[in-house]
Amino acid sequence: MSSLQEKMEKLNNIDFNDLDFENIGSWPTPIKGIICLAALALVLFLGFHFHLNDLGKKLDREAQKETELKQEFQTKAFQAANLEAYRAQMTEMEASFGALVRQLPSDTEVPGLLEDITEKGLGAGLTIDTISLQPEVTHEFYVELPINVNVRGNYHDLGNFVSGVAGLPRIVTLHNFTIKSSQSGGNLTMEIFARTYRYNDKGGA
Repeated sequence: MSSLQEKMEKLNNIDFNDLDFENIGSWPTPIKGIICLAALALVLFLGFHFHLNDLGKKLDREAQKETELKQEFQTKAFQAANLEAYRAQMTEMEASFGALVRQLPSDTEVPGLLEDITEKGLGAGLTIDTISLQPEVTHEFYVELPINVNVRGNYHDLGNFVSGVAGLPRIVTLHNFTIKSSQSGGNLTMEIFARTYRYNDKGGA
C-alpha cells in the first residue's frame, strides 16, 4: 500500500513541463506506465470497434441471405403445392402443340395443298394465272413454304377465294396482297403471297 502511495506522490510531484518529448525513455516510470496503458486501451478500443463493424456487416449479409432463402422457399412451396396443376397444364399444352403440328403439312402433302388452293380459286370463279412455290425458309422448329399466287376475277370472287384459303384444314397465312384492274377486261388481278408451314424434324436452321 505504501508503495502505491509513493508512486502516486511521485506522480503528483512530476512537473509535466520538465518532460523531454525528444527523449521519452528518460520519463519517470509512472508516466511511461500510464502512456502504455493508454496506448493499450486505444488499441483494444479500435480493435473492438472494427470487430463490431465486421460482425455488423456479417449480420447484415446473413439477414439478407435469410430473406432470399425465405423467398426461394415460398416460391418452391407454391410450385410444389401447384405441381399437379402444372402437370395438367403441361399435358394440355403438349396436346395443343400436337394438334398444331398435325396441321403442318409434310413434304408429300405440299402438292395436295397446291391443288386445294387451285380448287378454292376455281370454285370462287377465278382464273388462276400462276401458283408457284418459292424457296423454303428454315427456322428452329418449322420451315416456311412461300407460295406466290396470281389470280383474276371480280372483287366478290376474290374475297371468297381468300376466305376459302383461310378455311383450309392446314395452316396457310396470306400476306402482301396487291389488287389491280385487269387490262384484258373489267376483272381485277390479285397477287398474294401465301405461306404454309411444315415441322422441322431436324431441330435447327
